[in-house]
Amino acid sequence: MQLYDRSCRFRLQCRVIGTQETMPTLFYAVGACSLAPHVALEWIGAPYEAVRVQYGSEELLAVNPAGAVPVLREDDGWTLSQAGAILDYLALKHPEARLGGGDGLRDKAEAHRWSAFLTSDVHASFWPIFMPFRYTTDSSQTARQAVVAAGHKLVEKQFDVLNRHLDGREYILGDRSVIDAYSFPMIRWAVRVLPDGLTKYPHVQALHDRIAADPAVQRVLAREGSK
Repeated sequence: MQLYDRSCRFRLQCRVIGTQETMPTLFYAVGACSLAPHVALEWIGAPYEAVRVQYGSEELLAVNPAGAVPVLREDDGWTLSQAGAILDYLALKHPEARLGGGDGLRDKAEAHRWSAFLTSDVHASFWPIFMPFRYTTDSSQTARQAVVAAGHKLVEKQFDVLNRHLDGREYILGDRSVIDAYSFPMIRWAVRVLPDGLTKYPHVQALHDRIAADPAVQRVLAREGSK
């Protein structure tokens, strides 16, 4: 049996009498929102494997024909895509980690609300910045710059909503949850692409710093080679 310590459990492999014990596998790409379930898995603390993939690669297309990350493959071969769905699944699978945001009906509704906000409002607002050519038929540099500027306004609008919500809160749902993990890669994008970073959003900045200082998160960032 070959074992690694806790800090390396994402590559843990067990061989027992010629057989291999499998475990959940996360397929991720550096800089993508797959950072969110990567962080959640580390917070949970159960064994898993993390596999870095390239967009368009045969390895990624084999587990998700859409060619997108993240993808979680369970030990029985079942696969799940979409970051929000994976995070919700992990929170339900591991109630002992207490990352679901609470057990009450309204607690669950709030978790779904903020997951949807991050998926539909925040994540989507970055696309005009990352891929402006999708939003105009004008190939001129001026037109693309205008799309990017519009994207900045969209991101700022959504971060204003998040910042106001975080006033008086350490985490999005009150206690640490998978929703905080979901927000983390998007907050990191904002740091990079907004002209003033998070200057206008001190409560979002505080959340970022709180998450980034977590030793488990630092392990994931080091593993992915993210700055």
